[in-house]
Amino acid sequence: MPTLLQTLEYFVLITLELLVLFMVISAIIELVLMHIPRETMQKKLSGRGLWGHVLAAGFGALTPFCACSTIPMTVGFLKAGVAFGATMSFLIASPLLNPIILGLLATMVGVKAMLIYFVLAFSCSVFGGWALEKIGAARWVRVEQAPQSPCCCGESHASTRPQKWGARISLAFDRAWASLRPVLPYLLIGVALGAGIYGYLPQDIVLQVAGADNPLAVPVAAVVGIPLYIRAETAIPIGVALMQKGMSMGAVIALVIGGAGMAIPEMSMLLGIFRKPLVALIVAVIFLTAVLSGYAFNAFLS
Repeated sequence: MPTLLQTLEYFVLITLELLVLFMVISAIIELVLMHIPRETMQKKLSGRGLWGHVLAAGFGALTPFCACSTIPMTVGFLKAGVAFGATMSFLIASPLLNPIILGLLATMVGVKAMLIYFVLAFSCSVFGGWALEKIGAARWVRVEQAPQSPCCCGESHASTRPQKWGARISLAFDRAWASLRPVLPYLLIGVALGAGIYGYLPQDIVLQVAGADNPLAVPVAAVVGIPLYIRAETAIPIGVALMQKGMSMGAVIALVIGGAGMAIPEMSMLLGIFRKPLVALIVAVIFLTAVLSGYAFNAFLS
């Protein structure tokens, strides 16, 4: 059993690692977004066909939005005439392929695992949006305006681009810090819980409930992630600590997807712009993504 000192050491090291990763990844994304006008992206996404879904999922992966930004963007796309299916691909991909999630997974779980996660989540986002369009789910849209909600992440004005690169880099890190400040308490909570799991949760319990030998561990983890989720920055340290105790990689991935994609606050906001059948279908798509990805991880990495 690790000592209290080892548990504290785990907490400090993981916290520093996550803070550096968050700042660097957020700053890089801000620099990229300075060169992509939102109006240009809306115009490109207005094209029909599968390519529109791919572009929309790619834009969702590029933008580190939380629900308070993703939902208004979704409303803006629909009002601008972006195809319904492409908009759904963006809506699904945005929380699942958040660059912060990808960066944390690459560092804490490995680049191979992150790439597998990206391919699976990206594919499910593309075909999920395509499927929702094909079954005529657009009839359940009732968009009037974006639901009002207190913003839980930093405001980004990525279209503003200073002339000099030094000023751009400085602005990018300012925005990264603005994004980090509101989520810092949640990140610390996640690391603290992860450190407690790492130090004091008996390994036998984790192996029995969520080990690779339990075929129900993946869907259970996907459901557990919903109320557990505060932000991905909270869920990933907890998942990594559980994995070190014997939780299967697939269950950890299902936990992250379930939490990131089916967070209760985001689902409640979606009810302001979509009717219940469409929200239920979006939840079903994300749940299937979590379960399929979890089982695929266990198969690939066994």
